Amino acid sequence: MLKRNWKTLAFFIVLTLAVGALSAYLSREGMAAFETLKKPSLAPPAVVFPLVWTILYILMGISAALVWLSGSGERENAVFVFGAQLFVNFWWSIFFFRWGIRGYAFFWLLLLIALVVWMIAIFRKIRPPAAKLNIPYLLWLCLAAWLNAAVWLMNQ
Repeated sequence: MLKRNWKTLAFFIVLTLAVGALSAYLSREGMAAFETLKKPSLAPPAVVFPLVWTILYILMGISAALVWLSGSGERENAVFVFGAQLFVNFWWSIFFFRWGIRGYAFFWLLLLIALVVWMIAIFRKIRPPAAKLNIPYLLWLCLAAWLNAAVWLMNQ
C-alpha cells in the first residue's frame, strides 16, 4: 500500500504540517508575550509544544490519507470535516497568541474539539485505525483548553 500511495500520504502530511507551520509563523510575535503571562503550575514547558504539535500534525495527515485511500463513498465528507477542523486549528493560535483574545480563543478551541470529535466519529466508520490516530490530538486539545482557560482567567 505504501509504495502505491506514498504521494497521497505525503500530500496529507505536508498539507497538515504546512498549515501548522504557517499558523505558528503568523503567531510567533505573540508567543514571546505568552512567556510573560501567569500560567498554571502544571503547564508544560515551552519546548514541548512544537514537538507535540509536529507529531500530532503527522498523525492527522496519516489519518486523512488512510480515509482518502479507503475509497469509501463517505471519504469526501470525512476529508471536508478534516479540512474544517484544520481551518479552525489554524486560527486558534492566531487568536490566542498574535491577537491575545484568549477568551475568544477558548470558545474557538471548544469548537475545534467538537469538530475533532465529529471527525473521529466519521473516520471510525470508514477506517477505525484512522480514528485512533486522532485520539492523542483530542487529548492534547483538552489539555490545551484547560491551559487556555487557566491563562485567560489568571491574566484578566
